[in-house]
Amino acid sequence: SEIAKIVRGKLLLSGEDSIISELLMDSRKISAPSSSLFFALKGPRRDGHAFIQEAYKKGVRNFIVSEPTELAEANMVVVSDVLYALQLLAIHHRNQFKIPVIGITGSNGKTIVKEWLNQLLEDKYAIVRSPKSYNSQSGVPLSVWQLNDSAELGIFEAGISQSGEMDRLQKIIQPSIGVFTNIGEAHSSGFLNNRQKINEKLRLFIHADILIYCKDYPELNECVASLYQQLKNNKPFIIFNWSSVTEADLQILTLSKEDKRTIITASYKGNTLSITIPFTDEASVENAINCWCVLLCLNIPDADISKKMLSLQPVAMRLELRDGINNTSIINDSYSADISSLKIALDFLSQQQQHAKKTVILTDFLESGQSDKELYANIGFLLQQHKIDRLIGIGPAISRSCLSPAGGSTPREAWREGGLETQFYPSVEDFKHQFPHIHFANETILIKGARVFGLEDIDRM
Repeated sequence: SEIAKIVRGKLLLSGEDSIISELLMDSRKISAPSSSLFFALKGPRRDGHAFIQEAYKKGVRNFIVSEPTELAEANMVVVSDVLYALQLLAIHHRNQFKIPVIGITGSNGKTIVKEWLNQLLEDKYAIVRSPKSYNSQSGVPLSVWQLNDSAELGIFEAGISQSGEMDRLQKIIQPSIGVFTNIGEAHSSGFLNNRQKINEKLRLFIHADILIYCKDYPELNECVASLYQQLKNNKPFIIFNWSSVTEADLQILTLSKEDKRTIITASYKGNTLSITIPFTDEASVENAINCWCVLLCLNIPDADISKKMLSLQPVAMRLELRDGINNTSIINDSYSADISSLKIALDFLSQQQQHAKKTVILTDFLESGQSDKELYANIGFLLQQHKIDRLIGIGPAISRSCLSPAGGSTPREAWREGGLETQFYPSVEDFKHQFPHIHFANETILIKGARVFGLEDIDRM
């Protein structure tokens, strides 16, 4: 009955009262049915109401629904919007905790910054953080629900794809420290322009105490300055910025790459500081500096920062490198598809020296904001710039665009003249069907694509 009040729903009661510890949206992932609350979410591809019976058979007796179903000894809370009910419950839960919370948003690097902050701070705080890349309208509530009485610090990421989404996530996360990782082309189609996208993301920090960001993104810098003017008279609001090109709170002086490490020297409060990270790609350097700023804001001693930075580990969720069949190495980045993250992945691929040959398996890019002709011309340029030997394209758009004539010849023919071998498949199923006949050996393979294509299946072949 308490939950029904919190989510503003009507309780249809025929079961016993329960202490709820687990929030469920997937009937396949039931571990503690008697203490679980199942949310029948409606999505573009499936309706959670279709899985109520399955959850019930597995022992779940508490449900939040928009369409009531009669089940013996089950409690149903009926609401008009199941997702909003999930968010209201998460907001109520978050309000029970008065601990520092780090909120992270930006186009790329959110998950890595979150995971690295966990690595850097886990011996100083009991941390609750978002699992994997749980940063959506449904993922953030599940992340925040993990907060418990022993938690000393929360680290949560927030991702949005259209205007109006961040206000709800702000109320759920309520960050005291904000990190804006960077701004790129990811998820641009839901916004009128880049400035609208930046301002929407910045709404995560309207009640934060500190905002950390890089001044080297001009539009982001302007939007943060505008936000500061809006907020400075209402509450204490500290801006902590860093830059490689201009004066900043943390001003990067030199980047020195040697022996698979990067030494980063910076000026901070009149002192010269230095950290060394076991990575050389640009994305890792940027992510590490964002983390460095957080540690400085938390007053972590410089000696501790240096020691922990040196032992940073790669994050498995993104840019995971593992051994494959026939003496191949595989980089799995099958969770996003946009030009910014492709550049990052290709940069990482270029760092790998295990094999001379480099192959990229790439899906259609969805909602890029560019015409297919322009998009795949840009992609082809990037592939040739990074000296990629072979492109395997998966999806109707990349196949159609690269096999059709462009100014007398196909992009495929132009790329072949530049030394890029190409193969195209209209779907993942077509690729899987042909997989036994495609030769992979003695090469590094980047798997890169939109999450909806399910390329993680390919990674396991």
